[in-house]
Amino acid sequence: MKILLVFAHPEPKSLAASLRDTAIAELEASGHEVRVSDLYAMGWKSEVDRLDFPALAPEERLTVAAASGQGFAARALTDDVKAEQDKLLWADTLILQFPLWWYSMPAILKGWVDRVYAFGFAYGVGEHSDRHWGDRFGEGTLAGKRAMLIVTTGGWEEHYSARGINGPIDDLLFPINHGILYYPGYDVLPPFVAYRVDRLDAEGFEAVASALRDRMRSLETTEPIPFRRQNGGDYLIPSLELSPDLAAPGAAGFALHQRSSG
Repeated sequence: MKILLVFAHPEPKSLAASLRDTAIAELEASGHEVRVSDLYAMGWKSEVDRLDFPALAPEERLTVAAASGQGFAARALTDDVKAEQDKLLWADTLILQFPLWWYSMPAILKGWVDRVYAFGFAYGVGEHSDRHWGDRFGEGTLAGKRAMLIVTTGGWEEHYSARGINGPIDDLLFPINHGILYYPGYDVLPPFVAYRVDRLDAEGFEAVASALRDRMRSLETTEPIPFRRQNGGDYLIPSLELSPDLAAPGAAGFALHQRSSG
């Protein structure tokens, strides 16, 4: 299997970097081919601006979606973006690894998504009609591939529980799992989350590393999160609301968008 690991941490000697190396070693030992995009080491440009669209005329107003679509169609996006898109097409599995900062991913990784997920590549794909609202949420360019998150956080696991102060970790990661990974078609595996990483001693690190090795060994067989497909009949088109017969009246929450919740 071919795996792309996109890594977003500024410190090469961090615990996150050690876990990255653990994951790579286990994957390669299992016979997989791994490529790494280390965004800080690459000096990745995170902001979207006119420099991303070399073909845009100086006098033309920048409309990001339109410029992105035109640039992608003409293969006229910047070389760094095209290289990452080629890696995504090459890989059978995408792993995003990052520390949880302010309840989300670091800005440099969000900028990777903003720039690499071009119109015509990750969105704006497929027929839009009264019966099919684009190839997305289970369909799209990256359908048939797998993806997962490796996340490190300083908080306790209890802080991210159903009654924890931060809210359930699955809810915090829903915009990434569902909105960034599932949207362009990936089968999304449950995330690997390491808690209290700032307080781990050698024994604690080895316990986390061992669990991560187990997840890497099962990458091909782990069941994905059972998100509902947009065009599979569960959602009304064009409102994209969940069909009322699939949930109890008044029910809400991200879990509605998994098949087990209906």
